[in-house]
Amino acid sequence: QVQLVESGGGLVQAGGSLRLSCAPSGRTFSNYAMGWFRQAPGKEREFVAAVSRSGDHIGYADSAQGRFTISRDNNAKNTVYLQMISLKPEDTAVYYCAGRPDSGDNFYYTGYIWWGQGTQVTVSS
Repeated sequence: QVQLVESGGGLVQAGGSLRLSCAPSGRTFSNYAMGWFRQAPGKEREFVAAVSRSGDHIGYADSAQGRFTISRDNNAKNTVYLQMISLKPEDTAVYYCAGRPDSGDNFYYTGYIWWGQGTQVTVSS
C-alpha cells in the first residue's frame, strides 16, 4: 500500500506563491507516475499537473499552464513538488497528490490509484 502525504498548503494573498510537496512511502517512488489534482468547494476534482516517472514528460491543465510547475526528486528526497506562482482566488481548493504505477515514462490525466489526504490552499483577494 502506498501512502501519499502532502504538505505546503496555506493562506496566501493573490499574486503570491506556494510550493506543495508530496512524499510517497511504501514502494519505489521512481516506479510511479505522479499527478496533482484539486477540488474547490462545490466543484468536482480536477486535474492540475502530471509528471512521468523520470520527470522528463509533463502535462498541465490550461489553468495551470505558465503559473504552476510540477517536478520530482527521485533521489534523496523522493518527493514530487508543485510550485505555484501568481496565485489567484480561483486557485483556492484542496490540492491532492496522486500516483499510479507505470512501466513506461508517461504522464497521465487519469487512472491514478493512490491518493493523498489533501492540503488546503486558500488565496485571498
